[in-house]
Amino acid sequence: MIMRVSPPALVRGPCDGGGVTSIITVGAALPSGKGQVPLTAAQPSAPPRGGIVVLHESREFGDSVIELIRSLAVEGWTVAAPHLFDRLPESVSSVFGDALFEDFDAAVAWLGESGIEPDRVGVLGFDEAGTAALLVAINRRIGAAVSVACRGIVEPLTPETPPLVDAVTRVQAPWLGLFGDHDPNIPAHHIARLREAAANAEAATLVVSYPGHEHRADEPQVQAERAFADARERIVDWFDSNLR
Repeated sequence: MIMRVSPPALVRGPCDGGGVTSIITVGAALPSGKGQVPLTAAQPSAPPRGGIVVLHESREFGDSVIELIRSLAVEGWTVAAPHLFDRLPESVSSVFGDALFEDFDAAVAWLGESGIEPDRVGVLGFDEAGTAALLVAINRRIGAAVSVACRGIVEPLTPETPPLVDAVTRVQAPWLGLFGDHDPNIPAHHIARLREAAANAEAATLVVSYPGHEHRADEPQVQAERAFADARERIVDWFDSNLR
């Protein structure tokens, strides 16, 4: 597949942002007024070009996620990654429905405190969090969304999630979907159906699949690195083009 199981850093090289001030954990108030959700956040040292909410399906933020957050901030965005499982019991393995949107809205409000309006906010997710990113773009008016290897295209992941092939036509934000067409969890014909459905959305959409790539890291090195570089460029350029 185009991405490793762990999210990659996305920095392409030196940029105008000049660096990152710090990576911090802060509390963002929930829209309901009932508590806070922790955010792991990073800010560029220069004025931000916009904000990106990173959704992640793990309870712990490992080094790869921290590096992803840092690399996006180096590219010039303020980044907020809500701890989606913070208020949920250990038995819960996915976050959708009201809990997802509450945490996302809290992150957007936190970005708004820095003067970043919703139309300058993007959302990025991988795997099941990629599904969550698309659902956010369907239900919220934001600047842009990117999903990597989002699942549940034909069969819903949970009772709280619609089949993406049905829901994607209602997307409200420019959405980019990236897939490997040999991913054992996502059949190529499902990706084709999603691409066809996405073409009927009012917002701009682009579905890209990489021939011969699966959803794991044991691809032929040269071919995998070319796909990885292309995907990295597409993600950064998608946000750069739409978060203005």
